[in-house]
Amino acid sequence: MTKRGATLSTSDARRDVVVDAAITEFARAGYHSTPISAVAARADISPAYVFKLFPSKVSLFVAALDRCYELVAHALSNGAARAGDAGPETILDEMGGAYAELIADRNLLMLQVHAQSAADTPEIADAVRRGLAKVTDLARSRSGAADEHVQRFVAYGQLCHLVATLDLDEHAGDWAAVLSAGIRHPGKN
Repeated sequence: MTKRGATLSTSDARRDVVVDAAITEFARAGYHSTPISAVAARADISPAYVFKLFPSKVSLFVAALDRCYELVAHALSNGAARAGDAGPETILDEMGGAYAELIADRNLLMLQVHAQSAADTPEIADAVRRGLAKVTDLARSRSGAADEHVQRFVAYGQLCHLVATLDLDEHAGDWAAVLSAGIRHPGKN
């Protein structure tokens, strides 16, 4: 994601490349199992330069997570815009649909899942809370829905994560059918 209307310095451009690489690598193996060397290799730069841009592995993970939540907020805003002047329920449905389209990119989905598993690191927990605050505030303000509907919207999103990460909609069994009923993601038949 680049800054529009501005010329990026080499370090700003590299920072964006490194954050994109970090999203991919952290989504694949998680915070604890991803070495900086893997991110550097994907970004085609040295590990030392990664550390010049980001002073620590946790600061890089947080930057990747912040970018992820920026993309989530953008998708939710687009969903709300698609709904136009519809009522709160329709706006939340459109926001959810836009989010489902976004997480068809499994890297963004898995990064969020891995972030929750690394929430014992205070900086990561803070970043997850900031992201959830952004999502919740956006859902409330754009939909005008009551708080309990916004809570259900966020809870349903977490259920969608579970269904998508485990491909529950493709597994037989009453239990999987109960959890995945009505949940489909773009790109799935």
